[in-house]
Amino acid sequence: MGRDTPPAPPSLEAVRARIDQVDAELLKLIDERASLAAAVAEAKRAAGDGGKFGLRPGREAQVIRKKIHREGAVATPALVVRVWRELIADSLARQGPFSLTVWGGKTEARVVEVARQRFGVAPPMTLVAKPEEALAGAKVLGGVAVLALSTDSAWWGRLLAEPNLRVFATLPCLTQWGPLAAVAVGDVPVEPTGADQTLWVTDAPQSAAAIVEALSRDGVAAAPITQAGGLKLFSLAGFYQREDERLARAPGKLSGVIGAAPEPFDV
Repeated sequence: MGRDTPPAPPSLEAVRARIDQVDAELLKLIDERASLAAAVAEAKRAAGDGGKFGLRPGREAQVIRKKIHREGAVATPALVVRVWRELIADSLARQGPFSLTVWGGKTEARVVEVARQRFGVAPPMTLVAKPEEALAGAKVLGGVAVLALSTDSAWWGRLLAEPNLRVFATLPCLTQWGPLAAVAVGDVPVEPTGADQTLWVTDAPQSAAAIVEALSRDGVAAAPITQAGGLKLFSLAGFYQREDERLARAPGKLSGVIGAAPEPFDV
């Protein structure tokens, strides 16, 4: 055998044996991670935060984004997102109340699908017939509402009058999983992650294109999402505060920011 002859590949039996070893190591680590949820809950109680919902969408997004874009990555973004979403959701459910209330409108099956992609199988899910019922579910401790975006309802306009509820996620969170179908709403902190989109509502009578043009003249990049009931919903590139002067000058008498969400991870 010459010095340049490549080594023989491992046998199928050897590869399967190594997979079994990796699976055992993974399961051990998953058990350890799950056990740490109790420690997290105890630490929060000691710090006086025991009665608060532990969901932190901004931090989650930053953690997942780093894992997806790590050097030498082999696992696909879809696999990384699904695994970590399940782990995070399980941890949250072990720490305290965590539930989903879903209004899917005419696309209920699709909205249920993207809700589970985002929040995993740990939280119980309740399907409701009206968007108002979903928003009510977001007002209880540990509650998250997932609502469809369509031209059938301008439910999102109600968030202008809600002091605590805000959009914190757009679903799905990967473009490869399809177009924007729903958003998640909750009484949770909305913080910049470094790659964000802000959701903004206006009652301006101009066309969506004219509103986009008006915003662009003030340095705001916008894209229409949907419209209903005399209101229009836009996505603004970046993280905008509700009191931003540029938005105060935007078209419309009734307008405002209703939340912000991380951009899809695979953009």
